[in-house]
Order: sequence, then structure tokens, then C-alpha cells
Amino acid sequence: MPSPKKVAWSQLKVGIMAMVALVILAVLVFLMTGANNPFSEKFILYAFFPDSVAMTDGSAVRLNGILVGKVSRIELTGDANNKRAVRMTMEIEEHFKGNIPKDSEVGYSAENVLGTKYLNIERGQSREHVQAGAEIKSKDEKDVMEMLQSASPLLESMQSILKRVDGLVAQLEAGKGSIGRLLYDDEMYRKVDAILADFQKVTRALASGQGTLGAMLYDQSLYNEVRGTVKRLDSVIEGIQKGEGTAGKLVKDPALYDELRQSSTELKTLLANLNAGQGSAGKLLHEDTLHNEVIATLNRLNSTLDKLNAGQGTLGQLMVNPALYENLTGTMAETSALVKDFRKNPKKFLTIQLKLF
Repeated sequence: MPSPKKVAWSQLKVGIMAMVALVILAVLVFLMTGANNPFSEKFILYAFFPDSVAMTDGSAVRLNGILVGKVSRIELTGDANNKRAVRMTMEIEEHFKGNIPKDSEVGYSAENVLGTKYLNIERGQSREHVQAGAEIKSKDEKDVMEMLQSASPLLESMQSILKRVDGLVAQLEAGKGSIGRLLYDDEMYRKVDAILADFQKVTRALASGQGTLGAMLYDQSLYNEVRGTVKRLDSVIEGIQKGEGTAGKLVKDPALYDELRQSSTELKTLLANLNAGQGSAGKLLHEDTLHNEVIATLNRLNSTLDKLNAGQGTLGQLMVNPALYENLTGTMAETSALVKDFRKNPKKFLTIQLKLF
């Protein structure tokens, strides 16, 4: 039977091993969970929000994503301002105080859409850092769930679109529609295959230089003609650039430019004179006298035509009186017969008879 000393010593060793195991377990838990160091000095910061978004005491506080403390207390303020309805007390490790400027802002964040929420402090630009017991300005951000709720109509629309796409794919797989028949109908496949075979024949004919297009692609004489045409065109353009020929003079001769400019000046002067009422054309455009005279002449001409239509005067009788027209016609016929008779026997009319009494 072991002595009491040995039993006590064994129990002491077991106790020491248990304590060491507990210390190691606590260190591992601390390292794996990222919990704050319970032995480091801390200072308090406050932030006010309209809602706690279901955060609880002990939630993490991060500085640009780096763990710097935790939320020690969440409470209602009773303030009439709804934006300050909830106060969150943050315990921050002392050695991070110099890294938090006074104009920093704090807001809600989450590891993912459905992840655990935490407070994230975004560093400002001020050279002065926060003091213990100070308030950090809170960011006006929507909750993640509110964002998901606002995006729900879009998700529903996408779901309906996916359903329609799924129905379309099902119809294609069933061989319905033009595209479905193209995918599954053997007759459509044979037609497309025949078209491709004909197209291959055409490309082979072109590659062998057959037909008009083949000759255009491979005939050296056609290439030479095109090249000669391009050379002649280049020669013509070069001549125009040198001022040769009529077109070249039109491009290069400054005299033609001067003449055109002078003609333009004269035309502008002529138009100015017309607008000023100078000359006959200008008077035609601007004076009422000539206009009135033309109107009066037209009125007189209209009156004369009315008289002629009414049968007044000799011309009017000639136009409306058939007897006068017939007499005039008969007179013209007798005159014509007399002229013909005179041409046939002029002596008949030129003989002078002398009678002595």
C-alpha cells in the first residue's frame, strides 16, 4: 500500500497537470476566438444609433477590420431624437487610442450577408486622436436585412426570368420551335448540311479560279488592269496637284480664285443695289408705280378681250359673226383666183386700149 506522501505527491502532480491543461485551453480559446486581452488597459468610447440591429453585449469592435475591443453595453437612451435612441458603450484597448482620429466614424458591418454583426470604426483624417469617454460619430447605414428586403423585388424578377428561361430550354430539348427543330430535327440537319456542302463547292470553285469571282481573285491580267487604272488615276491626281490641265488650274491658279472672289463681290453689290431699289430691276422690286402700270395694262387687256368675246369692233365681229367670216373667206378666194389668172396671162391685164373719137 503506497504511503500518504506518495499519494499526496501524485495528487499534486495531477492537479498541476490539470491547471496547466486549463491554462493551455484558455490560451487556445483566446487565440482562436480573438477575444480581448483581459489584462490590457482599456478606455471607453460611445456611439449612438437609431437601432441595435440585434447586436448583443460582447460583440466585436474593429478598426478598419482589425479587432480592437468589444461592445460592453447596449442600452436605450430615451432621447426624443430617434437617431440617438440606442447607446453603445465600447471598450477599446488603450494602445489603439493613438490610431483613432477624432473625426472617425463607426457603423454596422457583417462578415457576410447572414454573418455576425460587429461595429467597424473607419479612421478619419484629423491629427488629434480620441479621448476616453468621447463620442464617435455614427454612420447612417441601412441594415443588411433592410438591404435584402429592398432587393427582394429584383430577386423575384430574376426568379421569374429564370423560370421562363428554364421553360424555353425545356421546349428546345423537346424539339419545339425553329431552334428546337434545328437542334433535333434530322431533316433540318440534312438541309443545313446540304447548304454547307454547296458552300464548300463554291469556295473550291473560287479557290481554283473558276467563274467570274474566281477570275477576279486569281486572274493576273485583271490585276494588271486594275493596277494600271490605279497608276493612271495616280498620274491624273499628280497632274492636278501640279496645276496641269483645266482641273489643275482650278485647284492651283490663284487668278481663278481672284476672279471668283471678284464675281462674288460684284454679285453682292448687285444684290445690295436691288435691295436699295436702284436701276430698273430695283424699281421693279420696290416701286409701286410700275406695279400699278402693269396692273392697269392687264386691266385694259382684259377689257379688250371682253369686248372681242362680246363681238364688239371689227375683230369682235370677225370672231363672232359668221357672215363676215364667210365674206372675208370669199374675198380671199377671189383674190387668190385673180392672182393665179394674172400669173397665167399677165398680158390680159397689162394691154392698154386707145380709142379715138
